[in-house]
Amino acid sequence: MGPINWLAVILAANLAVAVGIVWYGPLFRTGRSLLDGPGPDGKHRARGYGWAVGVMLIVAAMMGHNFARIGEATLAVKPWLYWMMSGGLAFAIAAPVLFLGLARHGVSMRDRLIDCGHWIAAFLTMGTVFWALG
Repeated sequence: MGPINWLAVILAANLAVAVGIVWYGPLFRTGRSLLDGPGPDGKHRARGYGWAVGVMLIVAAMMGHNFARIGEATLAVKPWLYWMMSGGLAFAIAAPVLFLGLARHGVSMRDRLIDCGHWIAAFLTMGTVFWALG
């Protein structure tokens, strides 16, 4: 097992949050932010981007661990593994779990697909960062 690229972990997490800000803002104009909800006073929207970065750091650290387990030599000759693994995690785990959880709470199909798409795009962005800094 090679070392985890911690610079890539930090950059991947932050870029994944940036993808979310663009995803819910100018791209889909959902009227919702990445983290939507009332603020402490119950009126203003809370912007807990620190929480979003923290969650994405956990995901990016796990991805970094996975890529370290594969090893630099293998990734050098099979670079598609960056997207296969990051996209696979998104398509096979993150998006289906989110889709079912949101369905359980009566969220519209459109919003479920937008939210799942965000996680897929965020995971693929993280895979791209690991590839670029690999």
